[in-house]
Amino acid sequence: MKREIIITNDGSTTIRIPEWDENYHSTHGAIQEAKHVFIKNGLNLFQNQAEIAILEIGFGTGLNAFITFIETLNKKKVNYVGVEAYPISAEEVCQMNYVSELQVENFKTVFETLHNCGWEIENQLAPNFNLTKRKQFFQDIDDKSKYDLIYFDAFGFPLQPELWSEVIFKKMYEALLTNGILVTYACRTPIKNAMLAAGFLIEKLPGAPGKREMLRAIKKS
Repeated sequence: MKREIIITNDGSTTIRIPEWDENYHSTHGAIQEAKHVFIKNGLNLFQNQAEIAILEIGFGTGLNAFITFIETLNKKKVNYVGVEAYPISAEEVCQMNYVSELQVENFKTVFETLHNCGWEIENQLAPNFNLTKRKQFFQDIDDKSKYDLIYFDAFGFPLQPELWSEVIFKKMYEALLTNGILVTYACRTPIKNAMLAAGFLIEKLPGAPGKREMLRAIKKS
């Protein structure tokens, strides 16, 4: 399936799939969406925690993992697991401009390593940051009580509604520790209802620029 690189409104790149009329990130701004949804409304809630385990649903371009690495460097220990069924190519990695847009040239090698390191093994990107990439369908996730935080960054509901179902969110619920949090850019009624049916408590929050709302789900038991 054809994929093309586009520039979003904040200057950062993303991948577009013309056949699906779908983008990996918001066209209003890939970086600003990642920072708003996953960092501001997810990671930042754990500022006083010395160690955190994160599961990303949709590793994609590596943007969320890369920003998380930058935000946590020398601050806390991170065990990061990224699940992706269809990894992007080396050529596509080279076209992502996150290093320059984030003005972190000293971490260029880290961004490359995010993609070049091995799958299904734990890779140490820094003394405080371990990354495990799993080539896996979301339906096959079976982790139990393992993560503090889930970045849920699947393709949109209209394209793949089965990824936003009660079945999937039950897996997410089971993967989280008690008081664990799931954050996602989406906020459709069927998604909210699926989360509630899976056992989550739900918060509607202001969305990233260009989007009205997003969802944060909490496991309380």
